[in-house]
Amino acid sequence: MASVAGRYARAFAEVVVDRRIDPSKAIQELNAFAELLNSSPELRNVLQNPGVAHKQKLNLVSALIGSIGGSKILQNFIAVLIEQRRIGQFHEIAEQFKRELDEHLGIAEARISSVRELTPQEKQSLEKQIAALTGKIIRAAYSREPGLLGGVVVRVGSMIYDGSIRGQLQRIRQQIAAS
Repeated sequence: MASVAGRYARAFAEVVVDRRIDPSKAIQELNAFAELLNSSPELRNVLQNPGVAHKQKLNLVSALIGSIGGSKILQNFIAVLIEQRRIGQFHEIAEQFKRELDEHLGIAEARISSVRELTPQEKQSLEKQIAALTGKIIRAAYSREPGLLGGVVVRVGSMIYDGSIRGQLQRIRQQIAAS
């Protein structure tokens, strides 16, 4: 099912990029509709129920999109999901859409762990170095991890860049054991 969600997410991301729609606005609209779906089991049931006329579902979606200030593009996208009976996968598609959009825009998520809170200058410098390594714009999330002893560990996708003292000590230990 993930590949199905991926296809819809990729298609919507391509529309957003091709039509030069503000990505943050598209994500905001998607999140607002997801919140409506989360807050109302009745709404989910109506939109997923094959016994409810397609026209009624589209009218309901039109009213909901209007109430959240959503775009016609989002309304059309949701109409396609309803028509193809994929509205039940909306949350999965929305999450995949965010990843697809980041890929189209050359943005990478980086999770950075350090033993202490980094200064704004350190964060900026680190983000520049990661951007140079990956060739992408970096969206960083920082956390503290006292077990590192010092330095930082950076995770970008499946890649891990370990510049921590703990990591250095482990590498030294492996070199000594291999000798």
